[in-house]
Amino acid sequence: MIFDKLKKFDIVFDSPELDSTPVFSSGDVVSGRVLLELYGESRLDSLKLHAEGFAKVHWTESRSAGSSTAYTQNYSDEVEYLNRREVLLQADNGEVTVLPAGRHEFPFSFQLPEETLVTSFEGKHGSIRYWVKVKLHRPWATVRKIKKEFTVIEPIDINTPALLAPQAGTKDKMARAWYRNFGQVSLTAKIDRKGYTPGEVIPVFAEFDNSTSRSVVPKAFITQTQTFIARGTMKQKRSVVATLSGDYVGARCRETWHGRAIKIPPVGPSILQCRIIKVEYTLKVCVDVPGTSKLCLELPLVIGTIPLHPFGSRTSSVSSQYSVNLEWLHMAIPEQPEPPPDYSSVVTQEEAEQRNNAVVPQPAEDLSGIMERPLMAFVQEFRFRPPPVYCEIDPNPQPLNIRPRCMTC
Repeated sequence: MIFDKLKKFDIVFDSPELDSTPVFSSGDVVSGRVLLELYGESRLDSLKLHAEGFAKVHWTESRSAGSSTAYTQNYSDEVEYLNRREVLLQADNGEVTVLPAGRHEFPFSFQLPEETLVTSFEGKHGSIRYWVKVKLHRPWATVRKIKKEFTVIEPIDINTPALLAPQAGTKDKMARAWYRNFGQVSLTAKIDRKGYTPGEVIPVFAEFDNSTSRSVVPKAFITQTQTFIARGTMKQKRSVVATLSGDYVGARCRETWHGRAIKIPPVGPSILQCRIIKVEYTLKVCVDVPGTSKLCLELPLVIGTIPLHPFGSRTSSVSSQYSVNLEWLHMAIPEQPEPPPDYSSVVTQEEAEQRNNAVVPQPAEDLSGIMERPLMAFVQEFRFRPPPVYCEIDPNPQPLNIRPRCMTC
């Protein structure tokens, strides 16, 4: 038996904070050292480094063929984002290299691709991971391997016109019971922009018009949808990450939210550019309608990495933007006063039935816009407007068209 003279074998990234996970983005230089500590003089063939980055998805589904035959269908796919190799130690003439006892360091450095990478992600049916793997080859000994992952965060700057645009919509539904109509519930909602960052508060402006004979309760939810795509089929996982409950709206009454606040927890940023994995967010404003399914209005959200700085610098590094908390990488939500409800409790019955029964094939050639949806409707005016910002006051103010509240409210 050959005595193993290898005492320590490790990879250390160059990072401002030694105890923190290194964070990079496309075009950055990844550097570090491979540490070798030997008990005694050792002979080495080579020391090689391999940097890789992949998005991978995999899931299985049971299929039945006849009354007694069943089989399992596997779905998997992957996309390569990084593949770099580097030789850290190897003699030119093919001879072995003799290293004395003690500590040895082998520096490495490589640049991430300039083209857009995809943010690191861990999900139920897939992941996006980046790592450095080092192999140590020695004569008459097994190959020793070591692997260490690093995080990539692709910047999403919410200071862009598309993400600063207000989002609004309106929807209504008739309350029915035994083929009889009991009135209509109408919902109108608006938020000031589409892009936000974790920790921000979203002011929700909404109006709920209850023309039924029963009370209703308005609520708002921030939902996350993870979409995994393979072989023209997709698998989705939906969850609620934040909730907001309103007051009862009495029969034939109206209630207004003048900027009700819902806070975004430390979730991961939106992932929209990957062909096989997408992470998207939606603000759902809902009302339980008596005698029928839930009335829900969806407003799309984009969770970014660079916060709103209208007059500040936007050149700060990605690692500084997200160095505080990386719990979102494993989809871990910190402690909350009240856990959010299951996603099934915030979708309408029609949506649940359609998503459970429908098989949605996806084209393989262009999947970048798979989850893009238009707003249900854009509302130009509201009966109740938020207060003006700074000095943006209408020089010709007009009275608001406010319908009188009922006597019972």
